[in-house]
Amino acid sequence: MASVCAWLGSGMNLPLFLIGLPILGGLIVWLLKKAYAFQMAAVVLFCLVNVFLCLALYLGGGVTVSLPFAGYGFEAKFVSSGLSAVLPLFASVIALLLAGYSASFYRGKKQGGLFLLFFFISVGFVNGALLSDNLPVMLVFWEGLLISMSVLLLIGNLQKPRAVVKMLWISGVADLMLMLGVIITIHVSGQSNISAISRLPVEGVGAAGCVLMLLGALGKAGAVPFHSWIPLAAEDAQSPFLALFPASLEKILGIGLSIRIITQLYDVHPGSPVSTFVMIVGAATLFIGVAMALIQKDMKKLLSYHAISQVGYMILGVGSALPIGIVGALFHMINHVLYKSGLFLTAGALEKRTGTTDLKHISGLGKFMPVTAACFVVFGLAISGFPGLNGFFSKELVFDAALESNVAYYIVALVGAAMTAISFLKLGGAAFFGKTELPQGVKHVKEAPVGMALPAIVLALFCVLLGVFNGMAHKLLLTPALGYTESFSGWPKSWGLVALSCVALLLALLDHLYGRKKSGDALHSADHIHYAPGAKQLYALAESGKLDPYNWLTSAVAGFSRACMWIEKGVSWVYDKGIPGVIRGVSALLHRGVNGSLTRYLALAAFGLVCIVVVFLIVLL
Repeated sequence: MASVCAWLGSGMNLPLFLIGLPILGGLIVWLLKKAYAFQMAAVVLFCLVNVFLCLALYLGGGVTVSLPFAGYGFEAKFVSSGLSAVLPLFASVIALLLAGYSASFYRGKKQGGLFLLFFFISVGFVNGALLSDNLPVMLVFWEGLLISMSVLLLIGNLQKPRAVVKMLWISGVADLMLMLGVIITIHVSGQSNISAISRLPVEGVGAAGCVLMLLGALGKAGAVPFHSWIPLAAEDAQSPFLALFPASLEKILGIGLSIRIITQLYDVHPGSPVSTFVMIVGAATLFIGVAMALIQKDMKKLLSYHAISQVGYMILGVGSALPIGIVGALFHMINHVLYKSGLFLTAGALEKRTGTTDLKHISGLGKFMPVTAACFVVFGLAISGFPGLNGFFSKELVFDAALESNVAYYIVALVGAAMTAISFLKLGGAAFFGKTELPQGVKHVKEAPVGMALPAIVLALFCVLLGVFNGMAHKLLLTPALGYTESFSGWPKSWGLVALSCVALLLALLDHLYGRKKSGDALHSADHIHYAPGAKQLYALAESGKLDPYNWLTSAVAGFSRACMWIEKGVSWVYDKGIPGVIRGVSALLHRGVNGSLTRYLALAAFGLVCIVVVFLIVLL
């Protein structure tokens, strides 16, 4: 591995093989769209090469590559060490699983080749963004990913591009903030390379740079208020897209950058204004996401809101600026990618076999799809923080950091955990257990194809293994990424917090049983919360879009446009009708006054002279 790592560090090898090779792989996979066996082989081969090269960078000690670019002393610098070595490796493993799943999902569909082409282009851009040490170069790959996301989201949705438009608006605003933050950071530090910047003071212009960069990074991760395009995409996009971006790549990029901002670029202290601001954003993201997930009746839309909610835990950990919180945030991001990608894969399996993820039309599929159901149970327990699984250990670290920062953050996080469990009890009970119900026209359902079931099984195993051997995860992933000497592995030290987490899960179970008995089925088991006094009105506002900041912005833009049109019409009226009308009126009066009388002419001349004198005196005085 050391020799491969050294080879990557020479010349143009690193950008060619970690950025260019995935893009080339995408082209080859696209050309093989009519030969499924060869296409799947190419998908696996190029993904395995990507994993191998990222593993070589991780195990080989890392490299630094500087390439002159565009003259004037500017360079494109790539660094593989610490976080920039761990995250590309993790992203490559996820890409391998999701690429194989996507190839199987799109088998026989004409858009499959195009999806895989831009899938691999996205992998190349992600590698570039994670390995870039130069901030402007990082932005190039960051924005390139926005283009590939747009194309992937448009596939199959050319006639209804609403989700793409909304995503471009929201992500564009977040990316603009990131750009401004990068410009300020370079101005304050005098450096454009991340490795050359060390804990800038968060004051004056530097504070603005820090906040803007954080908003850009958190916007990429899907934090409030940059979140509302994700549920809309869940209505239009198919599961492979949702597993790839809202569940995986965006979290890796956004949380990875936010950690670097807090721990490396800026000197953010626990309890500082920036720390408090980020934790408030995290708490709001967590609660709003899980509250909206609770009432959804479509599996993909429910999972999309949980993709928002779970990032709130990561933001809480990052915002605490405490080592235990930073470790918890990174660990929770890794865990989230595993179980949330897996959950979207199970949704895709249902979508593949039944043609829908609308829970009003499917139920009791566990007996027909036992492997998918078993994987869902593991993922559902993991995301709910069930003791022993990976999500439990990362959540407890975040809980600890939240409680140390302020008890209010801890209460929000604990309530969010209970609501998460309630929604997954509802989802599992509705989709996989209970009385069988199939969509009209679907007579028989069978297990997902091997190419779709195998990635879900691997992800479920990872959820179990990272829970049982969480100490190994700390040793192999978290400590090398963050460089902390203190270890937070093993069973949580605070038994009190563990007990409270278990109580929250128990209350969630009791609430589900109560709701199920009251409503008669699992699908409506959370309706007593949905339609509770006060909550009913808030949910109605949220579901109508009146609480969506995007709608506020578009309404403000529409109002501004109407005001501009009114002003334009007013100005046009003045020039087209007002002034000509005045001229015609004055002309008519003058015409009436012209009757040949010398006396009248002399009187008018005298009156005009008096007016001139009056104006002259006013000016002088």
